[in-house]
Amino acid sequence: MPASDRIEIAVVGAGVVGLATALRLAAKGREVMLIDPNEPGSGASFGNAGTLAEYACMPVGTPAVLRALPKLLLDPDSPFSLRWAALFQLAPWLTRFVRQSLPAATRANAAALAGLLADALPAWEEMAGEAKATDLLRRNGCLYLYRSPADLTGSAASREARASFGIHQQVLTPYEVAALEPKLPPVAGGGLYFPDSLNLTDPSLVMGRLVDAATARGVVLRQAKVTGLHAKGGGVRLAGPGFGVTATKVVIAAGAFSRPLAAQAGDRIPLETERGYHLEFPAETPLLTRPVCPVDLGFYMTPMAGRLRVAGTVELGGLAAPPNPRRLALLDRGVRQFFPDLGRPSSQWLGFRPSLPDSRPVIGPSPKSPDVIYAFGHGHLGLTLAAVTARWVASFVAGRENPLAADFAAARFS
Repeated sequence: MPASDRIEIAVVGAGVVGLATALRLAAKGREVMLIDPNEPGSGASFGNAGTLAEYACMPVGTPAVLRALPKLLLDPDSPFSLRWAALFQLAPWLTRFVRQSLPAATRANAAALAGLLADALPAWEEMAGEAKATDLLRRNGCLYLYRSPADLTGSAASREARASFGIHQQVLTPYEVAALEPKLPPVAGGGLYFPDSLNLTDPSLVMGRLVDAATARGVVLRQAKVTGLHAKGGGVRLAGPGFGVTATKVVIAAGAFSRPLAAQAGDRIPLETERGYHLEFPAETPLLTRPVCPVDLGFYMTPMAGRLRVAGTVELGGLAAPPNPRRLALLDRGVRQFFPDLGRPSSQWLGFRPSLPDSRPVIGPSPKSPDVIYAFGHGHLGLTLAAVTARWVASFVAGRENPLAADFAAARFS
């Protein structure tokens, strides 16, 4: 047990990225404290679609999204929306997002993400073995669903980009879709199948296994809210209500709550919040055998233990507002287009995704405070990239160079 006010490495944020990082560092023999005001593994780490999407290299901002952006933002029922009350706050982020949606930036962002994603599944399988959670991973692939031939045609650019990065994908005819998922209604456009992807049968159970593995390795859990960060010679001081610790190095992995701490480290990072929703429906007999994403509706339908989870869409709008019932109703109407006989949802959820304009996370040391290491901003890919991010953080702690680091450095926002 470390002294009460000193630790070698403090990891702020006990979501999946923080858990994976703490576990990796502890396995390397480091003394680690994991700090979060909430239950470890809750938040977006619990409420996601459960997909390990190694294929998802395309950023949120693309030329196609840019062309459709006015219509998307003006339609409250579109898969990409914003809370207009937050427009003034979001304006700088949206300006950067527009620039990052231009063709050259889109190609650069996709290439960077593809490089990071290349090791995502092997890293996850290694971590699942460490956490004794392999039984909760399923390799059944993932299916994108195109309900019209025009939608499939419109996906050509993203398919070509993925192919150029060596990502495995198979275009399916409507008949092949029906053979793969016979309980779905017929679709006219067909599908795109990613055979290598994994999914979690129960994200909450997986998070629990990661917590158990981390504590078994000696990670100290502290339930506290970190509001103050001061980097000085000889360590980084973290403080909050009733809490204080000095660490030799600090990892900021607090997801959507990371921006104020990065600012105290000296870095202005344009992090905003995507508000993500899910509904769950009891399903003793599985309706699907893998995650299915109707691309035009912007959500995933994922079979989980005893239930179907419907998760997704993008709502820009900050951390403070209550859940938007219109977004939950949108998910409910959408899933009933495929399974009209579903009963009432058994649960609903709102969580916060940390979103950067270029869709790339920030991973690496702070330019202003080198003893502070960033690991946040993963957007829709926090679950997928958790294990590979942990590998990167461990290498930074050990002082090793990473040839891909510049693509994800905080300095890109200077």
